[in-house]
Amino acid sequence: MTSIPFPAPPRLKSFARARDAWPLDSEVIHLNHGSFGAVPTAVVEHQRDLQRQADLSPVGWFPRIADLVREARERTAPFLGANADDSVFVPNASAAATVVFNALRLEAGDEILATDHGYGAITMGAERLARRFGARVKIVELPLLASDDEIVQRFADARTPATRLIVVDQITSPTARMLPTRRLADDAAAHGIRTLVDGAHAPGLLVDPAAHGGGDWWFGNLHKWPCAPRGSAMLVTTASDRQELWPLIDSWGAPEPYPHRFDTQGTIDATTYISTPAAIDFIESEFGWAETRVAMTAMADAGAEAIAAALRPHSEEEPLTPIPAPVPSMRLIRLPLGLGGTREEADELRMQFLDETGVETAFTSFRGTGYFRLSAHLYTERGDFDAFVERCVPLLLQRAGVGAPASTIVS
Repeated sequence: MTSIPFPAPPRLKSFARARDAWPLDSEVIHLNHGSFGAVPTAVVEHQRDLQRQADLSPVGWFPRIADLVREARERTAPFLGANADDSVFVPNASAAATVVFNALRLEAGDEILATDHGYGAITMGAERLARRFGARVKIVELPLLASDDEIVQRFADARTPATRLIVVDQITSPTARMLPTRRLADDAAAHGIRTLVDGAHAPGLLVDPAAHGGGDWWFGNLHKWPCAPRGSAMLVTTASDRQELWPLIDSWGAPEPYPHRFDTQGTIDATTYISTPAAIDFIESEFGWAETRVAMTAMADAGAEAIAAALRPHSEEEPLTPIPAPVPSMRLIRLPLGLGGTREEADELRMQFLDETGVETAFTSFRGTGYFRLSAHLYTERGDFDAFVERCVPLLLQRAGVGAPASTIVS
C-alpha cells in the first residue's frame, strides 16, 4: 500500500479522461513522457492539416514559411519567459547547443566546465568544441543529494583562470533534479566566464524557464512537456555577440540578422515549429498550465511511492531517493543493486522491459547505480503505476537475484 494517495485522473474540458486526448497505444503503459513526449490528437491533426497545405501547393507554402515561423516564435517565446526577438526555433536541445558551440572560439589550454549529471550528447558536443582548439572539458562532480550551496561551491572550487565556459543543466536528465543555474551563471559572469544552460526538460515544468535559468544562452525542448510535435525546441539569448549564431542549414535567410535568419531553413518540415503554439494553447485551454503542474506532481509523488513501497522490502538501500528541489512530474527510484549500472545497460534494460512487459520506462545510470526515472503527464493514471508494480517489479527483482516470487508482489 502507498502512503501517498493517488489523485483522481484529470478530466479535460472536452474529454471524459485526459488520456482520451492523446492517441497513445492502449496496449502499452506509458511512464516515460520525459524522453520523447506525446502529442495530443488535436495537435497531431493540426500539424497534418499544415502538412497537407504544403503538399497541395508547395509554391504557395514554402515562400511563406518565414512569416509563419516568426508568428509561431512570437506566440511561443512568452511561454518561456523570453522575448521573441531573443528566441529562435531549432529542432531539439542538442541542435541548440551545436549552434552555440559552432560560434565559439577558444584557445589551447582553455577549459569548459560540465557536470557528471549532464546529458551525454551535449557533453560530447562540448568535448568536440574543446578538441577543435586544443582546450579541454573538466567534469565537476556533484553528489546526487548536494544542496544548491554545495553545488555553487563545487563550481567555484573547479574554476580556474583558464575556465571560459560552463555547460550546466537546469533540470538534469539522468537524475531528475533541478540545479541552481542562475546562481551559477551570475557567479560565472562575475569572473568573466560564459554559461550555456541546458533547459531541455524545463519548458512546461517550470514557469518562465528561460528567465529562471539565466546564462548567456538557454535552450529547451518544446516536444517534451508542452507536447508540441517532435522536432521543436527554442534557443534564447540576449548575448551581445548573438549575431555570430547561425542556423545548422545555410539558406536564403542567411543575410537576415538574428533571430530572423533562423526562420527560413529551406525545405525542412517547419510544421513542428508552426504547430507549437497550438500544443501550448491546448493544455492551457483544456486544463491550465498551473493546474497541470500540480496534477503531474501529485501523480508522480504517488506513483513513485507506490513503486518504492514494492521494492523497499527487497532493497538493501532506500529505493526512493529524496532528491532536493524536486521538479513537477519527474521522480527517481533506485533499482536493485546490479541493474542498469551503466548508460548502455540502462538503455538495454529499457528496451527489454518494453518488449517483455509492454511498459515504456526510462532507466538511467549515475555513478554505477541504476535508477528508474518516472515521468508523468496529464494522461498518466494510477493503473499505469499498478502495471509497473505488477509487471516490472517482479522482473527487476528476478534479474537482480533478490526478493520473492512474482505472486507475492502487491501494490
